Amino acid sequence: MKILFLNLPYKFNISRSSRWPEKTKSGTLYYPYWLCYAAGVCMKRGHKVKVVDCITKKYDTEQTVQIVEKSTPDYIMAEITTSTCTEDYKVLESIKKACPSTKIIIGGTHATALSEQVLKECDAIDIVVRQEYDFLLSDVVEADGDIEKIKGITYRSGSKIIRNEDRIWTENLDDIPFVSKVYEKFLNPNDYFYAFARKPMIQIFSSRGCLYRCNFCSYPETMTGRNVRKRSSKNFVDEIEYICKKMPYIQEIFIEDDTFTADKSRVVEICDEIIKRNLKPVWSCNTRADLPYDVMKKMKEAGCRLLVVGYESGNQNVLNETKKGIKLEQSLMFAQNTKKLKLKVFGCFMIGLKGDNRETIEETFQFAKKVYPDMIFFQQAVPFPGTGFYQWAKENGYLKTEDYAKWLNKDGYLDCLVNYPYADAKEIEKIRDQLMTRYYFSFTYIVKTFLMNLSWVEFKRVTKAGFTYILFRIKKLFH
Repeated sequence: MKILFLNLPYKFNISRSSRWPEKTKSGTLYYPYWLCYAAGVCMKRGHKVKVVDCITKKYDTEQTVQIVEKSTPDYIMAEITTSTCTEDYKVLESIKKACPSTKIIIGGTHATALSEQVLKECDAIDIVVRQEYDFLLSDVVEADGDIEKIKGITYRSGSKIIRNEDRIWTENLDDIPFVSKVYEKFLNPNDYFYAFARKPMIQIFSSRGCLYRCNFCSYPETMTGRNVRKRSSKNFVDEIEYICKKMPYIQEIFIEDDTFTADKSRVVEICDEIIKRNLKPVWSCNTRADLPYDVMKKMKEAGCRLLVVGYESGNQNVLNETKKGIKLEQSLMFAQNTKKLKLKVFGCFMIGLKGDNRETIEETFQFAKKVYPDMIFFQQAVPFPGTGFYQWAKENGYLKTEDYAKWLNKDGYLDCLVNYPYADAKEIEKIRDQLMTRYYFSFTYIVKTFLMNLSWVEFKRVTKAGFTYILFRIKKLFH
């Protein structure tokens, strides 16, 4: 079968694979990694595959339709998100009108959480593949229309919409081809950028799933689930070695796992294998503030440069309400240890979480100054469908809108979508921007950042991210 994997066009640079799909203030643009993992599996199974990133190609709807007509695929695989779905539907309808015999399959967080609603809203979509869809997509394609017994899909059958039972993921992740090879074949790594990573960077998984219960996080609730599945340490380091030797232009590897450091003994095992092979990768990962010093030290020895940590709040009650499972004392110790080891930290904080108020938000800012990450992210909590936070906001009548066409503002940024008793959505937006300004434009932070990033590689990265953010703030002043 011929399968065309499309990262659908959009008027802004949107990272649909991101847990935060918007035009970022720092210029970040993710790889379409879910599409690429599925493309790798389909190639391995003998299908003819093409991956086209319409966003990096800057294609509009008309150009995208022309690509489809020229490719004559049997199937199109694409993703939609909550913040882009309204425009995504229009593109898909144009494709279907031009190529009515081509089956359109859709995945992603939004499609997983609201699969039946998505099919009702867009007649162009034939099938939704829920959660991870690497192997699932291949099963659908190879069924050649006989899909009634395939678990994990929602589909049309005449005038009916049928949701099959959920799939239990039993596949060995080592069976998935290296996504780095898929990137190499179809994409240009220089098109992608992470504000905190050296460019060009690359994104890969070592595991999927998350044991933790943070009620604002959409990925475990939709895509990856709570059952953690892992690649073997050998298989994962094999891909790191491939990147180091076959893609030497890659400056940094980002491990995209929900929490790479959840299994600490496995982290040490992977690091030992990297050191044993005498590899010299520069890499970063998502972690939690419960990471002990000895594991952190081993990671540093194996090439870890930066840790992305969700501190979220500086108030313990708010952390408890979000089911974070972290104590403030652990966050303080984490920060101290990273400074001892000279590991860079990107600290994520949210405002407007369950349990928040104006006082706790200010506590969060003061706590951020204590842990003092190299880079920081103050962002409003977003009620993504499928999360506990969404359910809480909906039940309390706090949702500003459920019209997804209004999720992004005219500049492509996620709007504040919750009106709280202590602050409406507009006030939350102002508070968020003030916190960012207070942190980033302090004299101490500016001097520290300059002194800590004297190497040319780091200086370029920081300058690009900083300049993009300053432009964002200037633009807001004139709105």
